[in-house]
Amino acid sequence: MMEFLADAELWVALGFFTVIGIMLYFRVPAFIGAALDARAAAISRELEEATRLRTEAASLLAEYKRKAQNAEAEAQTIITEAKAEAERFSVEAREQLTRQIARRGQIAQDKIAQAEQQAMAEIRALAADTATKAAEKLITAQMNETRSASLIASSIKALPNELN
Repeated sequence: MMEFLADAELWVALGFFTVIGIMLYFRVPAFIGAALDARAAAISRELEEATRLRTEAASLLAEYKRKAQNAEAEAQTIITEAKAEAERFSVEAREQLTRQIARRGQIAQDKIAQAEQQAMAEIRALAADTATKAAEKLITAQMNETRSASLIASSIKALPNELN
């Protein structure tokens, strides 16, 4: 029987069963099963969380797409309103410029008319001065002492009739 104890395979089998027995005694398979169950539960929770996060991300993406479309529409509305406002401003500015040009043209025409009237008045005054000087020269040239005395005498005689 001692030969039986000398067989290495016996000792390997005995060691193997001893290790298995110790593992069973200390409930290692239950511990490993519990650990694996806990790990499986954690993975399951992570998958549920990932699914929830994916659903939430999809809803956020849809919401942001909707907001982007709304923002695009609002931007288009703002651009349209800005173009309309710019067109109104352009028309208004043209009208105001036209009125201003007309007003300045009228002011220039008024100044030209005033300058013409002033020039005509100066020409008339100059013509009157020239006529007076010419008349004075004519009278001086044609006037002599006898004629001057006769004019003064006739003016004195006519003076009582003129005063009444």
